[in-house]
Amino acid sequence: MRLLVVEDDPDLNRQLKTSLSDAGYVVDVASDGEEGHFLGDTEPYDAVILDLGLPQLDGVTVLERWRRDGKMMPVLILTARDRWSDKVAGFDAGADDYVPKPFHMEEVLARIRALLRRAAGQATSEFECGPLIVDTRSARVTVDGNAVKLTSLEYRLLAYLAHHKGRVVSRTELVEHLYDQDFDRDSNTVEVFVGRIRKKLGLNVIETVRGLGYCLDDPPDAT
Repeated sequence: MRLLVVEDDPDLNRQLKTSLSDAGYVVDVASDGEEGHFLGDTEPYDAVILDLGLPQLDGVTVLERWRRDGKMMPVLILTARDRWSDKVAGFDAGADDYVPKPFHMEEVLARIRALLRRAAGQATSEFECGPLIVDTRSARVTVDGNAVKLTSLEYRLLAYLAHHKGRVVSRTELVEHLYDQDFDRDSNTVEVFVGRIRKKLGLNVIETVRGLGYCLDDPPDAT
């Protein structure tokens, strides 16, 4: 899953990027409102962490422009402001949740997981597909209760398909959500990773839809 962090405090920006990356997300960062708006307008993100008090362009304006342009990704706003009216303005602009500064990083991670779950129409952190369970809280994958060891990229690919279970996801979309903006992207690597995941899972749950992409769904014999 690919996230955007828009935060002008360099230390907090770096801390967010590190913590989110360690949690298995692909993270792009921006340090002002104009750069953040541009990235959110031109790159596909699964969720955004947006500070309200930004230079160049404030967070509320950035969010209003995204929503006006039809950008639907979940947005978690950060604010050090005490006035309730600022939080209301953020929600009215299209925010999905907020965290006041200072905050515990675990709370941000939990709220991001919740936003991604809701965007996928999922009530819990466990995505089930027959005997396969992808637990996004612990980044743990099991088949019939047995743990499956995946690399970071393999897990990210499987988790993305799990968040879009039953939908055909193109190679291009997978690449866009597996790598950050500076990575030399090659859609051919997706086929390699899918092959590895299938072998490790030992399940027929990732279908190749010729000319379109891949679809994660319950195995044919699942009840």
